[in-house]
Amino acid sequence: MNNFVAVILAGGSGERFWPLSRKHKPKQFLTLEGQGYSLLQATAQRLLELTGGFERIFVVTSSEYRGQVFNQLPDLPSENLIVEPVARDTAPAILYAALCVQKRFPDAVMGVFASDHRITDPAAFVRVIARAGEVARTQNVLVTLGVTPTFASTGYGYIQQGELLEDGPLLDSPLAAYRVRRFAEKPDAITAQAFIDSGLYTWNSGIFVWQVQTVLEEFRTHQPQLSAQLEEAITSRDLLREVFPTLEKVSVDYALMEKSQRVAVIPAEFGWDDLGDWNALERMLRGDNPNVSIGKHVGLDTEGTILYTTRGDDLIVTIGLEDVVIVRDDDVTLVVRKDRTQDIKKIVQKLKSTPELERFV
Repeated sequence: MNNFVAVILAGGSGERFWPLSRKHKPKQFLTLEGQGYSLLQATAQRLLELTGGFERIFVVTSSEYRGQVFNQLPDLPSENLIVEPVARDTAPAILYAALCVQKRFPDAVMGVFASDHRITDPAAFVRVIARAGEVARTQNVLVTLGVTPTFASTGYGYIQQGELLEDGPLLDSPLAAYRVRRFAEKPDAITAQAFIDSGLYTWNSGIFVWQVQTVLEEFRTHQPQLSAQLEEAITSRDLLREVFPTLEKVSVDYALMEKSQRVAVIPAEFGWDDLGDWNALERMLRGDNPNVSIGKHVGLDTEGTILYTTRGDDLIVTIGLEDVVIVRDDDVTLVVRKDRTQDIKKIVQKLKSTPELERFV
């Protein structure tokens, strides 16, 4: 795609992957599969086929991660690093990025990607993004990718598709586009199964494709105050540092996607996983063994357990355990039931609020 620009969001903290993901080195900078690439590097690598080079890849991050971004992506032009003065969730980050992209590439089709997702079928991913770019350009809509569910997940948001998008000559594409009927929050198990059974719901991947002019129009329509604040603030670095902390902390789903009438979804399969918590390691690495182990492990009557240690000489011994996650990283050991890994964020918040324990975050 000649006019495609990719924006990678790389300012997250990855708290549900604590203690491996920490403040000084969050999840996007980690290498989880032993292939030599961090999650950020893998994200940039698969986007190069769409952008044709780093000149059309932008990275949004915080000032504390600036050095790590350039260490891992040395070919990224310095002007393509967008530094948020403070984190204010995805809506301000994406709007800020869109304004920066518009200055350089006013006619761009812009894709937005998390820096810490896993894609196992990059060729299919490229085809889906190219198709999303066509739909965004010809139909003047905001396109989101819906991942075809493989199980009734309670950890993902869902997208309900409506009527088929009438897109003229593109109707024959095997990747159909639909109007979005609604976005659904993370459901309970019964609701998730009902979503799957209906055949009308896909997982919300958090991947977006749109014309930069279209998304700016929609921000001005549905978030006029946020748009006015940021459009003025980017005229001066000092003003940006002053204004950014005052912006509403809000996700792009809530601020824009749930409000706009110009949203389409393309259901697709490309081996996506958001690596949201430690259970993702089992999805990545599970073989014929009853447990998933990174590091030395000796177990007795232990099954369905995920074990991870960053110290090659450490030995983890388990007896009579089932469906547990054990992580050993330097000065922290985490033991948690697999069905409670979403609560790791609560522990991290507790550590942050306890001065003598904050150093473990």
